[in-house]
Amino acid sequence: MKKLMLAFVILLLLAIPVLPAAADGGFDEAGYNHTARIFNGTGWSWCMDKVDDETWCTSYLGPYANDKLMMKWNAEWDRGNAEGWSDPNGYDAWCSNHWNGKVPGGSGEIWHYKYAWVGSCGDYGTPLPNGGYCIWGQFAVIMSHGTFQNQHFWDAHGIPSGYGYYPP
Repeated sequence: MKKLMLAFVILLLLAIPVLPAAADGGFDEAGYNHTARIFNGTGWSWCMDKVDDETWCTSYLGPYANDKLMMKWNAEWDRGNAEGWSDPNGYDAWCSNHWNGKVPGGSGEIWHYKYAWVGSCGDYGTPLPNGGYCIWGQFAVIMSHGTFQNQHFWDAHGIPSGYGYYPP
C-alpha cells in the first residue's frame, strides 16, 4: 500500500509543473505564448497558424519552412494589431524575429531581425536616413543580419538599433 501511495504522490508531483503552464496560457500547438508575447516554433507552424493554407505556406516559405523561428514583441505591438495601427499618436511597438535554419531539413541560414513602428514609411525597402529600411508601410527594419552559405551579412543596422521610438 505504501508503494502504491508513493507512486501516486510521484505522479502527482510530476504533473504539477505541467498544470500551471497550461492554466496560465503556456504555449499553444503552433508555438505561441501570448501571455509572455513569445512564439517558439517553426516557419511552417507560424504560417499555418496565421494563413492555414498549405499551398501558400509552401510557396511563401520555400526552404525556410523547417527553420526554427523565435519571435518576441511588446504590448504596443498587440495594441497596434488590435487597433489596425490607426492611432494618430503612434505606437512604441517593436518585434524581433530569429530564424535558425541550422536544423535538420532547415535552410542552413540564420537571420535576426528587429522591427519598429515608425508611422508612414514609404514603399517596401525604402532606405531610411538612420540606416533602417521601410517594411509593411508603417514599420522599419532597424536590424537585419545573418548568415548565408556560412558568410555573415548586414542588411540593416539602424541608429539606434535598440527598441523604443524610432523616427523615420
